[in-house]
Amino acid sequence: MAMRGLFKRKVTSLILQTRRDSQSGASSSSVAQDEEGLKGPQVVYENTYQLAPKDSQKFPTKKAEDIMKNVFLTHLLDSKYNSDTCKNLTTQITETVKTQVKAELGNNNRFKVVVLVMIGANYGQGARVASRCLWYPQYDRFAQYEYHNESLFAVGIVYGVYYE
Repeated sequence: MAMRGLFKRKVTSLILQTRRDSQSGASSSSVAQDEEGLKGPQVVYENTYQLAPKDSQKFPTKKAEDIMKNVFLTHLLDSKYNSDTCKNLTTQITETVKTQVKAELGNNNRFKVVVLVMIGANYGQGARVASRCLWYPQYDRFAQYEYHNESLFAVGIVYGVYYE
């Protein structure tokens, strides 16, 4: 019986301590601990409930096209098609375009950047590239660029999808 009373007092004191901490704004989870001791307050992000981008935060389609044009010209100018090298070149161009577009957007953006790059052999055939997306047309945008030379063609698409 004495054990039950001790348990009730312990639980009651913990509840009261939690209430006091919540009223004062402090909590045990608001301080991050390191192996060496206390590190400082833990950063907690609140929801912004921002459902639309600000006018200054629109996706820059023209700048994305310019970035793709510069990257395509630096990587593909005077290049010959080879399936082995183009496989690695596609990945390299995709990562370069993605990092440059993200750098152009800045740190406080809410756009998911998706980059698609396709390189193929140019034998005089026709090629058509199509993609379908489910998006909100008021906020989501895309940019595209095409490059051709005697031996290859390349198509790049950058999608800027706003997420909440």
